[in-house]
Amino acid sequence: MGLFSFGKKSTTHRNQVKILFTSDLHGSNVAFKKFLNAGKMYKTDVLIIGGDLAGKMLIPIVDLGSGKFDVQGEIVGKEGLQEVENSLANKGIYYGVMDKKEFDEVQEDKRKQDEIFKQAMVERVKEWVNIAEERLKDTGIPLYVNLGNDDPEYLFEVLKQSDVIKITEGEVADIKGYEMLTYGYVNPTPWNTPREKKEEELYRDLKSYLEKANPDKTIINFHAPPYGTNLDNAPLLDKTLKPVVKGGELVFTHVGSTSIRKLIEEFNPLLGLHGHIHESRAFDKIGKTIILNPGSEFSEGVLHAAYIVLEDGRVKAHQFIIG
Repeated sequence: MGLFSFGKKSTTHRNQVKILFTSDLHGSNVAFKKFLNAGKMYKTDVLIIGGDLAGKMLIPIVDLGSGKFDVQGEIVGKEGLQEVENSLANKGIYYGVMDKKEFDEVQEDKRKQDEIFKQAMVERVKEWVNIAEERLKDTGIPLYVNLGNDDPEYLFEVLKQSDVIKITEGEVADIKGYEMLTYGYVNPTPWNTPREKKEEELYRDLKSYLEKANPDKTIINFHAPPYGTNLDNAPLLDKTLKPVVKGGELVFTHVGSTSIRKLIEEFNPLLGLHGHIHESRAFDKIGKTIILNPGSEFSEGVLHAAYIVLEDGRVKAHQFIIG
């Protein structure tokens, strides 16, 4: 992995907290495993996943019998099937193995398609829960996991089955003396995803939430980035939802939340952790608040994360990790 170090090893500070944050893993097995490994490598105190665990695509694999399988027109044997399944999982793509009769039935039945997708989504998150239990159980490192806008609410029930995973949406979580506020809903998108709210609803919800915490010690873990920053640049879309291209280049626009920006300006929290906009890996400042979006390349199996060191009530250091 292409990890960065901070130079010479310093003495331990009583009030120092090391955080590793990622978001938008979208079902990628390899990105999730790399994140856990990086957390142990950096000897972090806290691991945080800011939302969007769910994958975006499912590929049917048709069992032709006699040990042969059809994967979108490519015929593979049992050994080749395992390789295909691993490759798909690492890219965040779900798969379902079915015979030809089942495949024909599913093609004509949207309800069955939804059931298969839901089952695949739940099984992937269950797999992650088991991996996290195995790798973190003896480390003492808590893993805070939230759902994003692409994640159905029922995935919370899967996450609750873990002893090492902590869910904090709507609560003020103590992070070794700092206070983390977590929220996975985003401002409206063109795709009408499961967890969206109008800006006025976001503002109302988050204002009452922020009033519960001490801004000087507050980490906001809000999936949507604030509007008009380095963190919320995404391709401009036309009426058919195709990216706008001018002069041979994509046209970008700001798509973050105006409410979250306004609230950061009003409350001045210590740190903002955000995701949602995969193309916008960046850090920025709003007033005195440092805000970070590690970005995402889940479909390439690449981990994007942010390593943050808090010390004595300030953000001492932050570094993006890609690998």
